[in-house]
Amino acid sequence: MKHYELYDGDLGRSVGTLLSYEKDKNVIIELEDNLDEWTAPFLFATRVKKGVFTMPRDLSMKWIRERVIPSGRQNIAAILRNYNLKEYDEMKLLELSGGHSSQDAIVLRKQEELPEYVRQRMQRNVTGVFPTGERSLVCFFADETMRKIDLNTLSDLEDVEKVLRNEELFRSVTIGSGGYYISFGNTIDLPAAVLYEAGVEIPLTRDDFVSFAQNNIVDTTEAGILLDCSRQNLSYLIRKQKLTPVKTDTGGNLYLKEDVLKTNW
Repeated sequence: MKHYELYDGDLGRSVGTLLSYEKDKNVIIELEDNLDEWTAPFLFATRVKKGVFTMPRDLSMKWIRERVIPSGRQNIAAILRNYNLKEYDEMKLLELSGGHSSQDAIVLRKQEELPEYVRQRMQRNVTGVFPTGERSLVCFFADETMRKIDLNTLSDLEDVEKVLRNEELFRSVTIGSGGYYISFGNTIDLPAAVLYEAGVEIPLTRDDFVSFAQNNIVDTTEAGILLDCSRQNLSYLIRKQKLTPVKTDTGGNLYLKEDVLKTNW
């Protein structure tokens, strides 16, 4: 990850930080929380007026695209060659231009360290997520809290209804760049800050969950040792519905240790 200060020459001050995640080509813009709708970059004024200072990846990228040469430019190939770029890359073009634009006086400045306000907000970023029944999610956050979120309570947000109606889409949930959001099918994003506020805290930590997994989930080999039986015997127990894997895979299944031991009762 690279990060840059957004410095407004007209105001004579920093207005935010741009975080660039190079591997997945996503960007997040964090604005300083003492901005208002008049001092914030114009594209973000409406959100700042509502008290939102972390910009989502799509809006952050839109801000960049408004400042660089468009990909549809007639002589774009020659321009890329001139800058020794093998392909069109908005962020690299922004870096080369220093962020300058005729729209405003904001420029990019390299940062040695992330500002304190960014580090504090990152404490509410997602570090882990998994779906549960009834369209709920369990999220781990950087502040080491664990929260359960009922997506039905967020149905008024854009496209959440699509997730609620589609099991495959719901199960596709992944963590987005830097943990700033979770994404369904890499098309529908939910901000980490929204999830944090909507979630009900579970009195467990990520370490508790890891400890549970380490001590209570066994693979096929371990299950065979616990029962002193072969893979064929395990397959027989599964066919007879006396043992149900929590995850099946061609390389071997995973089981809850308690389920394995219950077959001996």
